[in-house]
Amino acid sequence: MQETIFSKIIRKEIPAKIVYEDEKSLAFHDINPKAPVHILVIPKKFIPTLDDAKQEDVELLGQLLLTAQKVAKLMNLDKGYRVIMNCKNEGGQEVYHIHLHLVGGKNLGRILA
Repeated sequence: MQETIFSKIIRKEIPAKIVYEDEKSLAFHDINPKAPVHILVIPKKFIPTLDDAKQEDVELLGQLLLTAQKVAKLMNLDKGYRVIMNCKNEGGQEVYHIHLHLVGGKNLGRILA
């Protein structure tokens, strides 16, 4: 397994403002938020990019989306939110451990209309 900052957060070696955790995932506040609410949802299993996911990861990937839904409710994002996954350098991925960005708390507008 490649070591990333997320690996250290999962092992609680680096502090994070955790908002949700279960046996397969962890959700915590982004240290460089792009919206009033900006939470990262990560799997505890190491998968570097979406391109590295395998058929065996289908359930885990679906679980990440349901975790984002739970966290959105916990964060009172009942007016709406956005879920983003970046893939590789040109897709904007900075940490090579797949993760979802859950953003909300303001009108995010339309980016793909």
